[in-house]
Amino acid sequence: MKFKCTICGYIYDEAQEGVAFADLPETWQCPWCGAQKSAFEPVAEEAPPQEAASSSPPAEPGELFDPSMQKLSVGQMAALCSNLARGCEKQYMPREAALFGELADWFTAHSPKVEDATVMDVISQLKQDLADYPEVRQTCVRQADRGAQRVLVWGEKVTRMLSSLMDRYLKEDDAMLDGSEIWVCSVCGFVYIGAAAPEFCPVCKVPAWKFNKIERRKPL
Repeated sequence: MKFKCTICGYIYDEAQEGVAFADLPETWQCPWCGAQKSAFEPVAEEAPPQEAASSSPPAEPGELFDPSMQKLSVGQMAALCSNLARGCEKQYMPREAALFGELADWFTAHSPKVEDATVMDVISQLKQDLADYPEVRQTCVRQADRGAQRVLVWGEKVTRMLSSLMDRYLKEDDAMLDGSEIWVCSVCGFVYIGAAAPEFCPVCKVPAWKFNKIERRKPL
């Protein structure tokens, strides 16, 4: 049986490895991205190809806005513009990337600080974000928005990695950073914990030099 990392796509083949996935220790991590064992899921047998669904007809002027849509907060706008900037950079659109970057910086500077955030609050929000992805993905599919679908692929994988790292932090606390550094991909936002940045980003495939090392605060 095969198991696939939901973050980077690494395949663990039991037949090739000679060890059942269930027998791997809970501390085992993905060889590519460092995700926890819990980030893997069984690989389903390939289903026969299906015909692509026909695109929806153009919406009438009065149907352009869904009344259930909610206004985004300043912080959400900062995250949205930041992701759009990275998407434009990946598509070799430097001018658009710079403009979205300026918007992201503006929204970030005007975002209210969260003084009482806890580790459990962050974990809860990440879990909620992951639960929301399927519905958002279906909306993009219905609208035939391939660009948004591509952004969602990156976003979901990065969110899964963050959730995996937070779960690991609950188990290991600050010891998880012993002998390691924190690396963040400057293109998609993927976070990697290790002595050096990976040779390539497991999510967007850019080389190691695209990673930024996050300097940790020194104890007072």
